[in-house]
Amino acid sequence: MTGEIENTVPSDYYETLDEIKRNIHNAQIKAGLSITKRLIILYWKIGKELQRKQESLSWGSNTIRKLAADLQRAFPGVKGFSSRNLFYMKSFAQTYPNEEIVKQLASQIPWGHNIRIIQTIKDQDERLWYIQKTIENGWSRNVLVHQIESDLYNRQGRAMTNFEKTLPAPQSELARQVLKDPYIFDFLTLEDKVVERQLERALVEHIRDFLLELGVGFAFVGSQYHLEVGDDDFYIDLLFYHLKLRSYVVIDLKVGDFKPEYAGKMNFYLSAVDDILRNELDNPSIGIVLCKDRKKLTVEYALRDIGKPIGVPTYELEMISKLPPDLEGKLPTVEQLEAELAASEPEHEEAGD
Repeated sequence: MTGEIENTVPSDYYETLDEIKRNIHNAQIKAGLSITKRLIILYWKIGKELQRKQESLSWGSNTIRKLAADLQRAFPGVKGFSSRNLFYMKSFAQTYPNEEIVKQLASQIPWGHNIRIIQTIKDQDERLWYIQKTIENGWSRNVLVHQIESDLYNRQGRAMTNFEKTLPAPQSELARQVLKDPYIFDFLTLEDKVVERQLERALVEHIRDFLLELGVGFAFVGSQYHLEVGDDDFYIDLLFYHLKLRSYVVIDLKVGDFKPEYAGKMNFYLSAVDDILRNELDNPSIGIVLCKDRKKLTVEYALRDIGKPIGVPTYELEMISKLPPDLEGKLPTVEQLEAELAASEPEHEEAGD
């Protein structure tokens, strides 16, 4: 098979191989073949050349596989030149035909991030948005995958708010982009009749996942945060401080639909926080009434004449339902199932037998 491929390679194959090897040598000298801007640009240039060869000179898949084998022989121990990765390079160049986009954006994130983006996202604006957010937030590949799977692009900045009327222009847009709709709390598994305190405790117990879903910039201050107003005690469900907004963020959790009186209660909390906690360097505090659902017109009327900045996003939970009473106690426990499985498994032979 190898001999057949050898005899059928295009006439300019070895000239192209030598050119690619020279480019790799140059990248090794300048960048040590680490995951850097130079390496991503090198991959793009190789992909562009492979794209051009396939389109104009009919290079087939077998030729690219031979090229991968020759490059691996020329650079033993250097990863990145498998046939699969060469095909990724070609896809990368096809996805971003403009080299400036590669230099300014795609080359700023690791190669694995780039591949995941072009594999899973078809819209170019959306791809560039995820690249930009990865650069801004320093997302790992796992975090990037989570954000794509949770459709962050279509959730960010979609919450209903009155920010345009209650915050100055630069801060109102930033605050709007900070909020999502809906928030995805798939790291929680709660019963379908959860109450607010249960939801609050669950979010605090999973504070790391909660902060990841809220987004970069949120610093947790406390839950059931105590405020004393006129000799009366009040407790904020969740209190955060946002480092970019330079604002306290008050979150009021609701397990049902939004109701107009929630806006008045949040307005009160924000006034108290501004008087008691806010200092002269802080911007106005922001309220988030986080509800299971809402009606657009109800929210619009409730926020229309409110003077404090309030957003009303929704959230989604991973819900579990209780078993009917007649089934409770009749199904096997986890321990019983594990014991049954262990008893039914055949004994494994020793390795090498």
